[in-house]
Parts: sequence; structure tokens; C-alpha cells
Amino acid sequence: MFAVVTDGSITSFPKGNKGIKIGDNQYPAAIYTLWTETERNAIGVYTVVINNTNKKDEEYYTNTNQTYTYDADAGTVTATYGSATAKAIADAGSGENLVEGLKTKHKKIIDRQCAGQLAPSDWRVIREQETGTDMDSDWKTWRAAVRTKCNAMQTLITNAANVDAIATLYAYVNTADEGDPIVLARPLGEFPVKS
Repeated sequence: MFAVVTDGSITSFPKGNKGIKIGDNQYPAAIYTLWTETERNAIGVYTVVINNTNKKDEEYYTNTNQTYTYDADAGTVTATYGSATAKAIADAGSGENLVEGLKTKHKKIIDRQCAGQLAPSDWRVIREQETGTDMDSDWKTWRAAVRTKCNAMQTLITNAANVDAIATLYAYVNTADEGDPIVLARPLGEFPVKS
């Protein structure tokens, strides 16, 4: 992204895919790809530096629009985010006006993942119900473990105190001792795998 600075103020943001007129001079699109930053700066065109310091994960936060500033001493144009606002974790409203909070949304995601884990073996349950052919006990045990894990995951989400606590449930960290091979795990855990 580029910015045009005229008399110390940002005046436009050219797309960088076609030529540009600055004052009485017409410049080709090549200034964005073939010219050096110093050459562009000499005519008032700067590459915008994105400052993501305040930007947060959009799954959990609403970020502000960027503000653009020109620093004449540094010769830079910077795009900076303001303070992000945490999304609501609890539901608001009711009926047709219900707006689901993050807890409800994430518990529904877990429900869909659980159903996806169980779906390929649902035919075993149906066969047992329709024909009386017993399902192997290891399948029953595994399916019960998946449902138990689903409930445990949803409880963790329900008990999360705030947006950051929900986000932490999904963050993978190395749980291995120093010097051991890396073992990534998240506090939310994973569904059991059928062996």
C-alpha cells in the first residue's frame, strides 16, 4: 500500500497498479515496482508501514479502522490500529433478536465437530437397532468417549471468564519438558481418536 504526501499531509492512497499524477508530473505504474523507496519518497510517494501492535485476533475482537500518520523526521507513513474491543461472550436479546455470544458460537462449533467424529460410525448404531447385531464394545467405548470429551470441552467454554480465556482454550503450547521433542497441546484438548 502506498500514500502520497503533499506539503506534509497524506493526500491519497494510490492502488499501485496504475500511473499517478503528482502536481504537473505524470508517473508510470512502474514507480511502485521498479523504483527504490528513496526514489519514490523524493516525489512524495511512501510505502505504508502497517503497525499491528494493537491488532487482535478478529475471532475474538473487533479491531478499529487504521489511522494513517506521516512522520516527516523519519520519512515514513504508518497505519496504526486503535484499541480493539472484545466481542460479547454472552448471548444478548431473545427470540428473533437473539445475538449469540462467543460462548454459544464456540459450543456450537464443538457440537458440529463431535457430530462429525461420530457420523462415520452412526451406521453401526443403526444396524444394532434395526437388526439386533451387537456393535463391538470398543466402538461403543470410543463413541462414549467422544461424547464425554464434547461435554468437557463445552464446560470449559462455559466456564471461561472472558474473551481471552476462551482464546486461551484454543492456543497450542509446547507441553514437553525442556530438551524433549516438542509436544503441542491446547487446554481445550482434542477428541479421542479411534484406534
